[in-house]
Formats: sequence, C-alpha cells, structure tokens
Amino acid sequence: MQPPDELMTGVFLPAMRQLVAGKLRSRGLSQNRVSSILGVTQASVSMYLSSGPEKAYRLLSRFAVTRRAADSDAEVLADQLLRDPAESVRGLNSIWTALLGSGAACTAHREAYPSLAGCDFCLKEYGSRGSSLSEAVAQVTQAVRLLEESSQFVAVMPEVSVNIACAAADAASPADVVAIPGRIVKVRQRAKAMLPPEPGASAHMAGVLLTAKRRRGELRACINLRYDPKMASVLRVSGLRTLNLGTRRTGGTLASTAELLEKKIASSASFDAVVDEGGSGIEPNVYLFAKGAPEVAKLALKLAKAYSAA
Repeated sequence: MQPPDELMTGVFLPAMRQLVAGKLRSRGLSQNRVSSILGVTQASVSMYLSSGPEKAYRLLSRFAVTRRAADSDAEVLADQLLRDPAESVRGLNSIWTALLGSGAACTAHREAYPSLAGCDFCLKEYGSRGSSLSEAVAQVTQAVRLLEESSQFVAVMPEVSVNIACAAADAASPADVVAIPGRIVKVRQRAKAMLPPEPGASAHMAGVLLTAKRRRGELRACINLRYDPKMASVLRVSGLRTLNLGTRRTGGTLASTAELLEKKIASSASFDAVVDEGGSGIEPNVYLFAKGAPEVAKLALKLAKAYSAA
C-alpha cells in the first residue's frame, strides 16, 4: 500500500511550510508567532528561514510546480492562515488534489514505487472528469517511461535533445499541448526527462504538432529524433509516409519549422513523419506523429532499433 499521501506529508507539505514561513516572517511576525501559526517548533522555523527557499523550490519542482506558482500558493496560504486556519487546510488540500488530478505527482510517485507504473487512480479520482489535458499529461508520462527504459533510444537522440508532446483533444494553442520542460536528455547512455510533463512546456513542439493537427485532426502527439543519412535509410524502409521540408539556405530558428510545415502540408496528401534538414545553426531533425504519446514513443523505439541495427 503506497498512497500519494506519503508524498504530501514527506515532500510537498514541508516544502510549502518553508515557503509560507518565509511569507509570514516577511510580514513582520516573530519566529515564535510563525511557529505557532504553522504548528511546528520555533527551531523548525529558524531552520526554514536560515536555509533559504531553494530546497523548497527544488522539492516542489518534482510536481511540476514553478517558482512563481509556488510563491503565489504560499502567499494565498499565508493569508488563509492569518484569517482562518481551517480555511488554510482547505486551501492546501485544494492545491494538492489539483496536482494529483493533473498527473503532476505521478512521476515522483512512480519513481518511489515502480510497481505503480500503470496506476492512473489520481487522474480518475481527482482530475476533472473527461479532462483531455489531464489525459495528455498521463499519456506523456507513460511515453517518457517507455523511452527511459530503452537502452537503444539514445542512438537516435539529436544533439538538441528530445521532446515529446501531446495535445488535448480540443487543443487550440500551445497552452493546450503537454510536453517536457527542459526536454529529454542523455544521462549515462539512457534517456532522462528533466522534469515531469506539463502544459505549455514547449512552444516549438506545440507549434509543430498543432500545425500538423490542422491538416490531420487525429494526430495528437509528436516526437523529434536525429536525422542523418542512416536515419534517412531507416525511414525509407519503414513504410512511413515522409514529408521533407528541405534545407534552409539562410538558417533560421527552430520556431520556423512550423512555418515551413504550414507551407508544405497544403500540397501534401498525408504524412507520418516530417524531415527538417536544418540549415546554418539548425540541427537536422525528423518529427514523428501519431494519435497518442505512447504510440509515438513506440514508433520512435521501433526506428531506434532499426537504426542501431543498421
């Protein structure tokens, strides 16, 4: 029995207490008063204040909580504590259950208990019923796990690293596309996500995916891989329908990939992969597309296996 409550009491709560202690102290309250309000010892408050907020930020980042969000939540909780301690209990519980419902705590929970790899209880129990965005978070979480478990995937990771994106069913903007903040990088010859997935994490991948989705509405996920002569050969025998954006004579930016794709797809019947041959300062990449994040991850692993054997 490994409920997520252990993460709440062991990680999330201490981190939030530390930030709230700082907010209360900045309002002129004594350490003794802060300790009384928080229900902890004065020694604990002294430790919170002397160590600074960096540890708290680092712990909360495990749940995809940004510094800005953490500070905002801490300010709200400080207000509630001063107004009505019972209100702060409701507020803290609301913040935590929102994280559970979005899937933001799933990665940390599964890292602590690998046997929960297939668990989706919190998404179903606390997430908005039918929430497509929560489902996208769960899909990317599952896809990342597949990539991290592979010993061959690193062979097809480009120098700019990898990201995997999944759009909500009704996605209309980058905020509706879930990806990995900081990308997926190589760590000891394995892929490793820098942070848990969250909405709006990659404007570049969102732009590429949403552009493709406008042409093929069923596409909800994409991933980028290295592109070189060996990958070109692998793609030729894979059976995938490939759209080539060509080489950029004047270089450009990664963001311009979506612009190139927009121009190309108007005359394209269909595609499963898009090749961007890059240009000055832009590394060549191939983008794979599928109806879901686990599916696109499995497709990437299939190509990685063929690439390693070539």
